Amino acid sequence: MTHNTTHTNRLASATSPYLLQHQHNPVDWWQWGPEALAEAKRSNRPIMLSVGYAACHWCHVMAHESFEDDATAQVMNELFVNIKVDREERPDIDQIYMNALHLLGEQGGWPMTMFLTPSAEPVWGGTYFPNVSKFGRPAFKDILREVSRMFREEPAKIEQNRAALLARLADKARPAGKVTIGLKELDAAAKQVGNMFDGVHGGLRGAPKFPQPFILEMLWRAGLRTGDEKFFKTVEHSLERMCEGGIYDHLGGGFSRYSVDERWLVPHFEKMLYDNALLLELLALAWQRSQNDLFKTRARETVEWLAREMTTPEGAFAASLDADSEGEEGKFYVWSKNEIVELIGPEAGGFFAWHYDVSDDGNFESHNILNRLQSAPRSAANEERLTALRAILLDARASRVRPGLDDKVLADWNGLMIASLVNAGVAFDEPSWLAMAKRAFDFIAANMTRDDRLGHSWRGGQLLFPGLASDFAAMIRAALALHEATGDHALLEQALIWQRALDAHYTDPDTGGYYWSADDAGDLLLRPHATADDATPNPNAVAAQNLVRLAVLSGADKWRDRADRLIESILSAAAQNLFSHVALLNALDLRLRGAEIVVTGANSEALVAAALKLPFIERIVLRAPTANALPVTHPARDKVAAAPSGAAFVCVGERCSLPVTDAGQIAEAVQTMR
Repeated sequence: MTHNTTHTNRLASATSPYLLQHQHNPVDWWQWGPEALAEAKRSNRPIMLSVGYAACHWCHVMAHESFEDDATAQVMNELFVNIKVDREERPDIDQIYMNALHLLGEQGGWPMTMFLTPSAEPVWGGTYFPNVSKFGRPAFKDILREVSRMFREEPAKIEQNRAALLARLADKARPAGKVTIGLKELDAAAKQVGNMFDGVHGGLRGAPKFPQPFILEMLWRAGLRTGDEKFFKTVEHSLERMCEGGIYDHLGGGFSRYSVDERWLVPHFEKMLYDNALLLELLALAWQRSQNDLFKTRARETVEWLAREMTTPEGAFAASLDADSEGEEGKFYVWSKNEIVELIGPEAGGFFAWHYDVSDDGNFESHNILNRLQSAPRSAANEERLTALRAILLDARASRVRPGLDDKVLADWNGLMIASLVNAGVAFDEPSWLAMAKRAFDFIAANMTRDDRLGHSWRGGQLLFPGLASDFAAMIRAALALHEATGDHALLEQALIWQRALDAHYTDPDTGGYYWSADDAGDLLLRPHATADDATPNPNAVAAQNLVRLAVLSGADKWRDRADRLIESILSAAAQNLFSHVALLNALDLRLRGAEIVVTGANSEALVAAALKLPFIERIVLRAPTANALPVTHPARDKVAAAPSGAAFVCVGERCSLPVTDAGQIAEAVQTMR
């Protein structure tokens, strides 16, 4: 990209600071006025109207990519009369053309890019356009040439030809021979996956049944994206069945790894840290929307289990609990009806058995796995009584021979659980969960690192080093979740240190993705480079989401460019098997739809709290109480200057709203932008 620094255009005489920011662009900008409109008529060129404001992040990005680029400016200058407007200085012009944009069926926001006839009549437009075609969206230069061609060749048909224009641009956005995955493809993939779900029992059809949290997240994102209730219902139904099935430990809390049958009744009894981390987050998301008490209860019980059985003396989290005890799978967890009656008496025993599917013959190899899959009537009084009876059974179970605990501390699985505790803790207003998360994070940062590098596994003072890409990806995610929730700047610094180490030692230069192992891991024949999800999301997918968040939180666009390259290269290669790359599709959804919320001003706690209450999978919250809280180069510094007494600036999908000063309006502003 070349920059013509000697050029000065007509904006040099402007009074608006926003217009003055563009006075050295190689674009031959005009200010709005009779001279510009006369020039359009004289030269019979259409008008390219660009409207923005000083504190608008994506206005700056488009300016940097396109208006500072000589090649783009050349096309603009040749084909159009280019007019720049500051919406704060001329809200009247902004309102006329923003209304026109809405009437054209396009989403509004800033930057606004409108194409007008030489008589200033609106023809077509949009908001931010990328400088190169990506994710199913045409490049700005392609749009300029196509709109200009239509004006020249078919001026009389401009109105009717809007559909043809959009069809041609869609072709340019999906060039032949190049695999393109954008919002259209995300929706199609989610529909396909949704059709594979079991309408009766939830989860993917058939047996065995695995929880598949990132597939559930994919469907949830599709619901948020399309507003189609069916996606939410599919996820909620699956979660309800898991929460009531035998895959969930109804006495001690926590989920087993999978169910051997299609009903979620008979688990493979081992409990893994990562499954419980990913499910805890989903329960929080689903509860925020449905307020279903079942989800809140299961989340709370699972965190209690984590604290009671899975937390090491140092405050980190153990890896897993074995399925077997005394050489028998599930022995610790199953009951005979007699055992229950002996503990709580025949009347209470019968009551409990009715609610938890306990019979003389048993529901599993003549034993009983406690579950609530049958629809026994529920009432507050019954639930209170069952809670007391469960406590007696849990107490009695504690004297049994316990399954083996694998108490090694894995950095990647801990990272997943730390972020989950933060995201769920914010949703449920549980500060103690954030404290648990921070304690585990501090242990890993202090004991599982050497300089700027993470190890993988710690036990008994011994560290397995170097770590894997998954360790970096998950711990960076944990650091960013904690940073967003608390505003602690040191956590962002730590995330950046680890991201640079990940880039330095794990990058595959051909794809922009990451090898699993480090460049100096000496005991491997070759470096594995898997991109598909496993029981946990692939580290490339986790890293892609981290990079999108880092771009906003650090203010450095290079992280977003890195995310784009990584997502595009892997998804192009994986186009034949998108379903094994669901976590990366989730990262693409964040990239295209994530709400970037910059909260400024000293008294902004209410605004921050409201922003954090939005679903964590689609929001990034940056706190900027003062300009000095941000790096000198951070684009959000302008926002602080624009609203010293406190405001939230909301950008979604590369379009920015006007500042929001009322905490109650943040969710609405995000919804409007979408």
